[in-house]
Amino acid sequence: MADVTVGYQLAASGPLPTFDRSRHDTSGDRRARHSRYGLVVLSRWLGGLAAAAVTLVACVLVILDLTDAGLRRWWDGHALTTDTVAGLLVLMITILVVDQVVRLRQINDRGRAVAVQVAIMMTQANRAAQAVSQVLAGSGDRDAATDEFRTYTMMVLAVAPVLIDAKASRNFLEQAQHLDGVMAQELSVLASGSGQGNFSAEGLDDAVQALKSASTPLLQNLSPEIQSAVRGDDPA
Repeated sequence: MADVTVGYQLAASGPLPTFDRSRHDTSGDRRARHSRYGLVVLSRWLGGLAAAAVTLVACVLVILDLTDAGLRRWWDGHALTTDTVAGLLVLMITILVVDQVVRLRQINDRGRAVAVQVAIMMTQANRAAQAVSQVLAGSGDRDAATDEFRTYTMMVLAVAPVLIDAKASRNFLEQAQHLDGVMAQELSVLASGSGQGNFSAEGLDDAVQALKSASTPLLQNLSPEIQSAVRGDDPA
């Protein structure tokens, strides 16, 4: 089992992978990444406010056109101005309001995609944690547990770019990395010959429960039955 000790010692004894990566980033890269995230959030708020403002202006002009005879005559006497204002309002409403609707649909679609990714990770996390727990109890296959752990580690690395943006998914990613580190530490202790009798599985159970709690808000787009099966809950 030397491959476990050598290949995953950093994951067991060092900081979580998220922090390892940021340590190698320059301060300029971190500032640029935070600035891009701030601009995305700001643009969403500004887009919503602009859409509401343009819609309000259009409604006010329609009401004035229906109730104010003087303004109506002014519009009739300035056909080019009327057409220009009307065209600009229609264009702005199309760009801003429709953009907000499309953005909300994209967010919902992304939420479903993230839920599927989290469901796949939770399934593998349960398999890996169960395999490692059996090894700790002295009744499992160490090679099989190592394979399950390696598969889970590759999943964590693969989905990290998808989960790093939003707060809830980033919290799930951190808990997934923590569970990965706990399993790496336990397998490393077993590989070193210290013996499973001197190692407690309590830390592994706590890490699994923390991962389940972090996955709850991300699995809302899935059916309750799938959520229960993914988290490995006992059927009622």
